Amino acid sequence: MKILVVGNGGREHALLWKLRRDAPGAELFITRGNGGTDALATSIPLDAGELQSLAGWAEQNQIDLTIVGPEAPLAEGIADHFGNHRLPVFGPSKQAARIESSKAFAKGLMARHGIPTAAFQVFTALPEAEDYVRSVAGPVVVKASGLAAGKGVVVCDDTDQALTALRETMEGGAFGVAGAEVVVEERMTGEELSVFALTDGQNVVPMVPAQDHKRVGEGESGPNTGGMGAYAPVSLATPELMERVEREILRPTVAAMAAEGCPFRGLLYAGLMLTPDGPKVVEFNCRFGDPETQVVLPLLRSSLLDPILEIARGGSLAGVRLGWSAQAAATTVLASGGYPGDYPSGVPIHLPAELQSSDDVIVFHAGTRRADDGALVTAGGRVLAVTALAPTVAAAAERSRAAAESIRFEGKHFRRDIGWREIERANAHA
Repeated sequence: MKILVVGNGGREHALLWKLRRDAPGAELFITRGNGGTDALATSIPLDAGELQSLAGWAEQNQIDLTIVGPEAPLAEGIADHFGNHRLPVFGPSKQAARIESSKAFAKGLMARHGIPTAAFQVFTALPEAEDYVRSVAGPVVVKASGLAAGKGVVVCDDTDQALTALRETMEGGAFGVAGAEVVVEERMTGEELSVFALTDGQNVVPMVPAQDHKRVGEGESGPNTGGMGAYAPVSLATPELMERVEREILRPTVAAMAAEGCPFRGLLYAGLMLTPDGPKVVEFNCRFGDPETQVVLPLLRSSLLDPILEIARGGSLAGVRLGWSAQAAATTVLASGGYPGDYPSGVPIHLPAELQSSDDVIVFHAGTRRADDGALVTAGGRVLAVTALAPTVAAAAERSRAAAESIRFEGKHFRRDIGWREIERANAHA
C-alpha cells in the first residue's frame, strides 16, 4: 500500500508514526518532510497547497490513500481535487471544511440546528461591531472568522479590550483577510476539552478526549499560540459526559452538515467548553489538532489506518469501535526564541540519542529540517513536541518535561506546567 500524508508538521509526523505501526510494509510519502519524518517516509518536492500537482502526482504514483493534515488545503478544496481524480482521500470537501474555515458559517449552522454554543453576532463592518460590544458592556470573545493558524481569537475582559481587538482585527490586519469578518460572542467559563471524532458523514466514532494549552506562558498567561502542549485522557471527560457530547454535539453536527448539503467525511474536531450549563462548542476544526494528535495517537491501540481507509473509500463506520491504552500521555512543545512573535531559523538542535530509541518518550518534529551537512536545525516557531507515556498524567508530564530539558537549541522555551489542571484534580482526590 502507498500512503501520502499532506503537511509536514508535528501532527503529520504523529500520523506517520501511527501509520508505520498499523502498516509496517506500506510505502509512506510526505509533502516536503521535516527533519524527523525522513526515518518514516519519503519526502516529495511539493507543497501542501499545490492541490492539482498533488492530485496528479498521487495518480501517477498510484497512491492508495492520501491523508490531509493541515486545514488550509482542505479549505481550498484538496479533497475535491482528489475526488475528481477518483483518488481515495481522507478529509472533508471544501464546502464541508467551512465548519473551520468560516467561524460565521459554523456558528450559523449551530444556531440553525440547536447545537449548544455561546451566543454570538457576526459583523463585516467595524462601526456595527463596536456598537454591539458597547451594548453588551462586558467580557466577550472576538474571533476572526477565517483561518488564522489558531491565533485569530482574542479573549477580552472588558469593553475597551474588545474595541481594541475589533480595530486590530478588522482595520489593523492583525490576522490578514481572516479578520474581514468577525464573530463576537459571549465569554464562556469552564475548562476546555478537545474531542476528535472519525465520521463517514453519518456514523460518529469519538476518540479519547484531550486538553491542550494555547497560551505561551505557564498558568495560561501571555498570547495565544498554535498550542504549547497537551495531555490525555482528561478525568472530567467521564463516560457520561462523552455520551452527552456525542448525543448533543457530534451526531447533531454531522447530521446538520448532511442536511445542508455538505456532508462531512473525515476527522471532526470539536473544541468544547465545559460550562456550568453543560458542554458547549467553542469552535470546530476539520482535521486533527496539533498538538493533541501527539497525545491521542500514541494511546490508540487499535488501527487508525482501517477506519481512515474506510472513510476515504466512501465506506461506512457502522459498528466500528476503537481500542485505547490505559496509560496517559503528555506532550511538551519546544518553541523557538521569540515565538509566537518573530523568531530565528536555522538554529542547531542537539537531540540526545537515548530519546530517539526510548519506548516511553516520542519526539515528534514540527519546525525542523536537515541542513546541507545533515545537521538538525530549527525551521519554525513550534520546533518539537516531546510526548511521554506513563500510568498517570502527572508521571507522563514529568517524563515529558525531563526529556524537553535534555534537548538543546539556542532560544528554546517551553511550558513546564503541562497538564496542571489534571494534576491538581488528582492531588485533590488523593
